[in-house]
Amino acid sequence: MWIVRNQRRVLLLLAGTLLVLSFQSTAAQTADPLRIQAEAAILVDAASGKILYQKNADQPLPMASMSKILTEYLILEAIHNQQIAWEDTTSISEYAYRVSQNLTLSNVPLRRNEDYTIRELYEAMAIYSANGATVALAEVLAGSETEFVRLMNAKAKELGMTNCIFVNATGLNNKDLFGMHPAGATDAENLASAKDTALLALRILRDYPEVLATASIPRKTFRPDTVDAIRMDNWNWMLPELVYGYEGVDGLKTGSTALAGYCFTATAERNGLRLISVVMKSRSYAHRFQETKKLLDYGFNSFERKELVPAGYQDPEQPVLPVQKGKNNRVGIATAKPLTVLIRRGEANYYQPQVVLETEKLTAPVHKGQQVGRLIAAYTGTTPYEYLTADGPARESVALVTTDEVEKAGFFRLLYQQIQAFFSWLAQQIRRLF
Repeated sequence: MWIVRNQRRVLLLLAGTLLVLSFQSTAAQTADPLRIQAEAAILVDAASGKILYQKNADQPLPMASMSKILTEYLILEAIHNQQIAWEDTTSISEYAYRVSQNLTLSNVPLRRNEDYTIRELYEAMAIYSANGATVALAEVLAGSETEFVRLMNAKAKELGMTNCIFVNATGLNNKDLFGMHPAGATDAENLASAKDTALLALRILRDYPEVLATASIPRKTFRPDTVDAIRMDNWNWMLPELVYGYEGVDGLKTGSTALAGYCFTATAERNGLRLISVVMKSRSYAHRFQETKKLLDYGFNSFERKELVPAGYQDPEQPVLPVQKGKNNRVGIATAKPLTVLIRRGEANYYQPQVVLETEKLTAPVHKGQQVGRLIAAYTGTTPYEYLTADGPARESVALVTTDEVEKAGFFRLLYQQIQAFFSWLAQQIRRLF
């Protein structure tokens, strides 16, 4: 009898445990339908900054060589501002030289007695994640890596990155910099959230889209036809020509350290839709690409860019605006272009056109095509979408413009309008009295 009772207790305990585990598993799957196996991840529409998926996206984490996206941004900005040019040359400092000789890290060995072009060093950094080349570029632009790190943190703040700190140009752990690290503790690393990293990727794609011309190169030889020639295979193995090739991937940057695990900021474009994904602290080199594939598959399969209203659309509740001192007292307003929004497939009915006016009335003369506001697509679903930037919703809107020209009225018409306005005002006062 005692044995039977105990067997029942064991069975009940096992059943309860399985029920709890089942509930926890179901809850976890509901919270994270993609079941991304990484510490943090995010998926974003590159056009609007709309966040399509996020997991632990605000937590600062070591970002390893994804830091070089910010270094690339600063170099490209300097090129555009004509501070430096691609064919400018530089010699190599003792510090950059020593970092470049560590072949346990990503590197192309540099020589002290050689000059290198900005383009050579940039390509080594962007394609092969070469750390010595990165230090050399930082020194070219700012005079020292210490000053360059100050520029990095200032630029991150300017771009709107809020959960990040940069202590070096490369993303290495400071302990790998021979005691010459520019900032932070001896074992510190650059930190950023997945959301901040996605914002950085969004801004470099938006401000300097030429970044992809280099990021998309699958392999290249550094210093060909010399004794220093080194084949640089891009660490982004999701480029279509490489091991985990994925259609549309053309950037952006991998990263890995002992603290950061395996990270990857990717971007891919298909049928006019460009996505940005970030995976942080995954468990292996290949695993970060597998998790990235989950994110990109989800984005391309679940979302589409949809035209919600055509060009020339007039909102039934606000088809016109009143005009003062004009030959006509009103003018039509309509969309200048089609309103096209990235939506989850099958959710078109969750979006309602909504007029946002810049003014409630116009004063003649009014020009045809004059902007008076915007038409937005208001989402009526249960969970509103977040955007990486404050202007995100405006990027999913279209200008409202006047459909006709309204000339200024002549003297007698203006006088007539003033008399009309006076008697209208007088009638209102009389109604109030009685």
